[in-house]
Amino acid sequence: MHFSSTRGTVETTSASKAIINGLAPDGGLYIPCEFPALGNFIGLSYEQIASKILQLYLDDFSADEIDEYVNKAYCSNLPVKINGNFLELFHGRTLAFKDVALQIFPYLLTCSLKKNNIAKTAVILTATSGDTGSAVLAGMADVPGVKALVFYPSGGVSNIQRLQMTTQEGANLHVFGINGNFDEAQTAIKEVFNDKNFLAKFSDKFLFTSANSINIGRLLPQVAYYFFSYSEAIRAGKLKEGDKINFLVPTGNFGNILAGYYAKKMGLPVNKLICASNSNCVLHDFIQTGVYDKMRKFNTTVSPSMDILISSNLERFIYDIGGSDLVNTAYSSLASTGKFSVDKDMSDFDSDFATDSETIATIKKLYESENYLIDPHTAVAQCVYEKYKARSSDDTFTMILSTASPYKFPETVEKALGKLPAGEPASIAGLEAKAVLHSTETNDIKGTIGAVLI
Repeated sequence: MHFSSTRGTVETTSASKAIINGLAPDGGLYIPCEFPALGNFIGLSYEQIASKILQLYLDDFSADEIDEYVNKAYCSNLPVKINGNFLELFHGRTLAFKDVALQIFPYLLTCSLKKNNIAKTAVILTATSGDTGSAVLAGMADVPGVKALVFYPSGGVSNIQRLQMTTQEGANLHVFGINGNFDEAQTAIKEVFNDKNFLAKFSDKFLFTSANSINIGRLLPQVAYYFFSYSEAIRAGKLKEGDKINFLVPTGNFGNILAGYYAKKMGLPVNKLICASNSNCVLHDFIQTGVYDKMRKFNTTVSPSMDILISSNLERFIYDIGGSDLVNTAYSSLASTGKFSVDKDMSDFDSDFATDSETIATIKKLYESENYLIDPHTAVAQCVYEKYKARSSDDTFTMILSTASPYKFPETVEKALGKLPAGEPASIAGLEAKAVLHSTETNDIKGTIGAVLI
């Protein structure tokens, strides 16, 4: 399997080189040159499904290598559980769905470096809206030959998210708050990757890459939980093999839902992928109208990991429906005018959004009616699910992706319920007492990167 760029101006490359590069040399995102059918997966374990999927795409890795990395990543700490029609993806190290990919990504990255005889230190540059940062730091802590630099919006994450990052131990880790939002941090990181003169200053010792979902090595492991949840729904009697399924996905950067789209292209019988947005509803508007317009007010919400107006992974979907010509036209327009429009079939998707007040009310409603506690991002999804049911006649079984532990957002849960119910996970119970190891804030991301590496 080879990977090409969404911008279409560079040669295809192997999986390991795509993982190392992060972004393609022309600034595009890597996409698979084909989508192979998975074949039979019903009744398999999560590890077996994940291995089968990764072996299809990462064909310059041996089957034994992939099996080893999957087992190391998941056997003792599987982040995925099914609870009714909720696909809980927050049982990993940092209590968010990003752990699914970032528990295996360090193995994929270090193996890729060895396969390509690269002895340089890999510098991972990461912008985070909250959860990716802590998952990157936990996954990369003290990994030999790797430095991880994480930038987060100081006023745009929960207190627990901040503490998970700023108290994370690891001699190779560097964490910085920025006086801005996630989009600004993400844009600045992309500018670094595209600044050849800047990168050349450090090229004798360092290789720059990413661990955001712009890296194909981050995206592909997420495809597994769509197949796994379908298999588990059959086992629970909620579906028969061949029945269609809906997935309702809270998403801001379009990576999580894109993994579901890729699963459908691999043969999973998906009826609808329903995109749940908060009041930063740029994706909802795009799915409904075909117009992507980032020129709007940026809202800081109670679901901060979705506070995004520039959804990086949407570029991969635009490529899929229109090729590199459409990508180049659309993103040239986005750069010059702040918006673009497409006239393509998007019937695989539906969408809606939830306000903060609706999100808080949904946490309260579900807890009081079902004694089930959800975080604000999952509450956005649950609220959108209720809206979808009310306006459609679709009775397809729907799996709601629950993307983070409610205990990462105690302020919002307390606002909804008047208390924080018992059950706080041990991994965050003592965060307040841990020493803050990373307290630097910066308005100069490029300068900060340079200072760390000099």
